[in-house]
Amino acid sequence: MHIDVLTLFPEMIEGVLNASILKRAQDNAAFNYNLVNFRDYSANKHSKVDDYPYGGGAGMVLTPQPVFDTLDALTSGGQTKPRVVLLSPQGEPYQQSKAEELAEEDHLVLICGHYEGYDERIREHLVTDEISIGDYVLTGGELGAMVLIDSVVRLLPDALGNKESAAEDSFSSGLLEHPHYTRPADFRGMKVPEVLLSGDHAKIAEWRREASLKRTYERRPDMLVKENLTEKDGELLRKIQQNED
Repeated sequence: MHIDVLTLFPEMIEGVLNASILKRAQDNAAFNYNLVNFRDYSANKHSKVDDYPYGGGAGMVLTPQPVFDTLDALTSGGQTKPRVVLLSPQGEPYQQSKAEELAEEDHLVLICGHYEGYDERIREHLVTDEISIGDYVLTGGELGAMVLIDSVVRLLPDALGNKESAAEDSFSSGLLEHPHYTRPADFRGMKVPEVLLSGDHAKIAEWRREASLKRTYERRPDMLVKENLTEKDGELLRKIQQNED
């Protein structure tokens, strides 16, 4: 996968992309990236990329020319059109299913805005997806872009050391992830559940499924409405509910 990031502050992103799992993913050729300061494509003699909005109002708005010209330069001669993602509080709420969808792409372009917003023609004529990482406002799209890149890249082949890790994460299965324990088995009187020490993989799998259902029921019951539960899951969920009564 190749990821282009259009940003006025590439230095904000560089460190994140060259550390931890994202660095390993690059070393393993799972993805590569290009940080593009779209101010470099401004036709304004002062390299301005924003202007006052027509009709008045507070704040400045990103003008279309630098963004359009940057996209033209990045995609000229390309065999296929990239998926162009606009980071915006007005976008669809970002979820794991969207990360999995984007992880199937060969080329992503992320547009990070600043100031009051974008000229609407950017949205209408360039963007394929508009994504929000939450119902709050940030100073720019860079933080959202870093969240999106991290969530997508970790799903790519050879990005994680253990191929099963991504599949078992919270939200990937439709439920919150089960609790984890490691050595020692008894720490200050706090003991690891006996079933995890039993070596019985079938019982461990059942315990983990029940623990995932319990955690989701307690913390995110809304997720259970979306999840296609099996008959066995229904039995476990009824058991969890009965124990709370």
